[in-house]
Amino acid sequence: MATTGDPAERKTTYREALRDALREALGADERVFLMGEDVGRYGGCFGVSLGLLEEFGPERIRDAPLSESAFVGAGIGAALAGMRPIVEIMTVNFSLLALDQILNNAATLLHMSGGQLPVPIVIRMTTGAGRQLAAQHSHSLEGWYAHIPGIRVLAPATIADARHMLAPALADPDPVLIFEHGGLYNASGDLAADAGPVDLDHAAIRRPGTDVTLIAYGGSLPKAMAAADELGSGGISAEVVDLRTLRPLDDATIGGSVARTHRAVVVDEGWRSGSLAAEISARLTEQHFYDLDAPVERVCSAEVPMPYARRLEEAALPQVAGIVAAARRTVGTLPAVGEAG
Repeated sequence: MATTGDPAERKTTYREALRDALREALGADERVFLMGEDVGRYGGCFGVSLGLLEEFGPERIRDAPLSESAFVGAGIGAALAGMRPIVEIMTVNFSLLALDQILNNAATLLHMSGGQLPVPIVIRMTTGAGRQLAAQHSHSLEGWYAHIPGIRVLAPATIADARHMLAPALADPDPVLIFEHGGLYNASGDLAADAGPVDLDHAAIRRPGTDVTLIAYGGSLPKAMAAADELGSGGISAEVVDLRTLRPLDDATIGGSVARTHRAVVVDEGWRSGSLAAEISARLTEQHFYDLDAPVERVCSAEVPMPYARRLEEAALPQVAGIVAAARRTVGTLPAVGEAG
């Protein structure tokens, strides 16, 4: 692990931050174990659990068979029996094979048992496109899961959140789903030595601004930050809100930002129809209609299965240029969608 000149910081990557979080959790509580496909001997499909098998042994780092329904169900059973399982699903598309377990069991048992059966399970999975993995491995389905009552849905977008979201997730008595964007694993940066557990109930203002609010999460946050930089060079001050938690949404932080800037652009790698962006847009309209000086803009993925070809994939995904254009429309420097100009 590289160190910086500042002893209060160290250089690390998103992947290494996740691994450090797993190592800390396993070391702190004997009830915690990691289970999933190739998490042990192989070190995880994306290298997140590399070395943990040698450190904690096969009882704590468990390779599971190719049956998401089976090993997610086993994790739910272990949680009901008092363990604190961390279940890794390789990519979000495979989570659909365990949707019955997540929706009909993990999310409902506390309610159906009259509060007697909490399910303190953490389920991690990789989401998102941008790596030329074609349609079946490029889904962004976190918005689907954010539709389900009874679970908490997290999307760490920064190295600090990747490092410090796991501990409070394990402390949550409800099931927690953590969506790790595949495009972030190699991202590097400085991690403050005094960074602590993340407040899972609140979104974060990553950049203050006065003219427009850019609302993003996960792999879209770096694009929103880059768009804010470009807008700033043109005289538009953009505030950037990182949702962090997709369920429950932090309406107060989102709405408070829009009440200050009076304009909003929601960036969502999911498809536009029925998206998380649609939900946020609806809430802003319901709760802050008279604060808005322009319609809420949404920048989402194209309504197609994600292409394999690099240029087509880039065209299908939200990009910095599209975010900038949407923000400029809200402040009146570009014509609205559908208008000539």
